[in-house]
Amino acid sequence: MKRILIACLVCCCVTATALAQPAAVLDAARCTNDYFMQKYADPTLPTNVKKVRPSSLWTRAVYYEGLMALNAIDPQQRYIDYAMKWADFHKWTPRNGVNTCDADDQCCGQTYVELLPFTGKDYKELLGNVIANLDHQMVTPNDKKNATAKTKGTQPSLYGWWTWIDAIQMAMPLYMQVAKLTGEQKYRDHAMKMYRWTRNECGGGLLNTKGEGLWWRDADYVPPYKEKDGQNCYWSRGNGWVYAALVRCMNQLSPKSKEYKELKKDFLLMSKGLKNCQHEDGFWHVSLVSDAVYPNPEMTGTALFLYGMAWGIQQGILKDKDYRPACDKAWKALESCLHKDGFLGWNQGTGKDPSAGQPVTFTSMPDFEDYGTGCYLLGLSEYYKLLKP
Repeated sequence: MKRILIACLVCCCVTATALAQPAAVLDAARCTNDYFMQKYADPTLPTNVKKVRPSSLWTRAVYYEGLMALNAIDPQQRYIDYAMKWADFHKWTPRNGVNTCDADDQCCGQTYVELLPFTGKDYKELLGNVIANLDHQMVTPNDKKNATAKTKGTQPSLYGWWTWIDAIQMAMPLYMQVAKLTGEQKYRDHAMKMYRWTRNECGGGLLNTKGEGLWWRDADYVPPYKEKDGQNCYWSRGNGWVYAALVRCMNQLSPKSKEYKELKKDFLLMSKGLKNCQHEDGFWHVSLVSDAVYPNPEMTGTALFLYGMAWGIQQGILKDKDYRPACDKAWKALESCLHKDGFLGWNQGTGKDPSAGQPVTFTSMPDFEDYGTGCYLLGLSEYYKLLKP
């Protein structure tokens, strides 16, 4: 344990160089992950932030997405053992059971699917509850009054569950994973219909296709929603969730498929809008186009945007000459978030808009730090692959 901590401290003190080095990126990812795994040594224990929640909640599920991304570039059995203990404890089941329709409850399923190859078992043996949960949602309309109160329609919608854009990341990639795993197109079709409902109908349509190419946060923020300075309010991490979801979904699709091409268009639209919002120091701020209200940097959105852009360059979707400088600056920004012990600064706490968790500083402790670590690992892992020859 002491040797791991000493190595972590050493790696975090590496002097920055003009050009990013793969080893430095990997050292930073290892450092913050070692900090997290030491602090939360037992992955089965519940969280206790204002109330007790099981460790299969969405914040922890996002961490495991990042851990699996780290394992892809830095395979270590202890990563898999840690994640497997967590999955086994939760019986490979969505949080709140098979009948939940809450995307936050389904997020853990993404890592369950990624862990499957390490088990040597058939998906039907381990993922039955995950699949049954999607089957349940696919025949269950959302009849909650607040689900469609501010949308164009007033009737419950079979596809109207993702009323907040974070949900696209929490659940949509899982539908795509299950479609690929089972070979059943119905999961892919349903996910696309839910995505289009959120994009085009919820709150009058949450993607601003005629403006900046960015997303309003949810049905409560009926467009156009403004900051105090009159600028449009686009929450950084909320847009980061969608951007990451597009990547994670396209990874499950053939580039020749109609679904891939549809999502690619939104990915390109977002990429252009996001590149225009990046600050010279490499960060994106909590409110993407408003500089005056919240002028401080923010880590989680920055990490998710790096994740998407680095992936896009590798796929040949984004031009290296246009987006590589943005990635390099984002890495330097994220490197500066890392404390010597592996703690991550500039991490906005949970919420649903730029005002949440303020003030966000280099030393402020967010209410949950697991999802921030997951975002960081996603961003650095994808950037490492971009750098690695």
